[in-house]
Amino acid sequence: MINDLAAVGHGLALLRPDDVATLQQGTPVRHAAIAVIAAGTGLGEGFLVWDGTGYRPQASEGGHVSFAPRDEFECGLLLALREQFGHVSYERVASGPGLVSIYQYLVRSAYAPEQATVREEQERGDPAEVIVRHGSNDSDPVCVRALDAFVAVLGAQAGNLALTVCALGGVYLAGGIAPRIVTRLKAGPFLSAFGAKGRLSHLLARMPVRVIMEPRVGVLGAAAAALAQPASISSGPARSAARAALTAATQRR
Repeated sequence: MINDLAAVGHGLALLRPDDVATLQQGTPVRHAAIAVIAAGTGLGEGFLVWDGTGYRPQASEGGHVSFAPRDEFECGLLLALREQFGHVSYERVASGPGLVSIYQYLVRSAYAPEQATVREEQERGDPAEVIVRHGSNDSDPVCVRALDAFVAVLGAQAGNLALTVCALGGVYLAGGIAPRIVTRLKAGPFLSAFGAKGRLSHLLARMPVRVIMEPRVGVLGAAAAALAQPASISSGPARSAARAALTAATQRR
């Protein structure tokens, strides 16, 4: 067993240039810490530190830190979510379920009329996927506003993590949502929220920010970690599967 964000950390070295999309070029510092944040069914966070010979991934539960609103809209969202959950973490906002919560808050706040067709689509399938699709296509004002709010909160927390670990080696966005909204991440409020850190905004501007587009990065990283510790794989078939996955990744590079 391996932590999912630690697996992503192990997989970073196996990525090709076209496996990532760059949001901010930055100026990476050799051997500096690297941050990883992943929005999906939850909000995973991790980081990598240089141990003198290579990068060592570290797991984290940073997604469960308390959500800190930055404007009146987010203050209202916090109050609404606190009535529902008590403690409101960043995971309650910057995740698939969090995106749905933002949408529902906008509907209750009468931000704009809810389209019956959008509501029906959410009832039939994955509500977060429906919101992402309509928000990305600008085909529903509530979905657009929900997606922009989600992107801003994700950017703010990515910046918080980057400052916490001083991620001058780079910040990577993983998970299932980011690769589907790269255009929104580039054009929306993500980078402005990421860098809005007052006196240390200049530090955030130096950090490379990239989206991992390769969906198998966690599996590849887990295989690399397993083969680095042979005792962790007791069966021949498991060892062969891990080696095959890693060999395939190496060949792709």
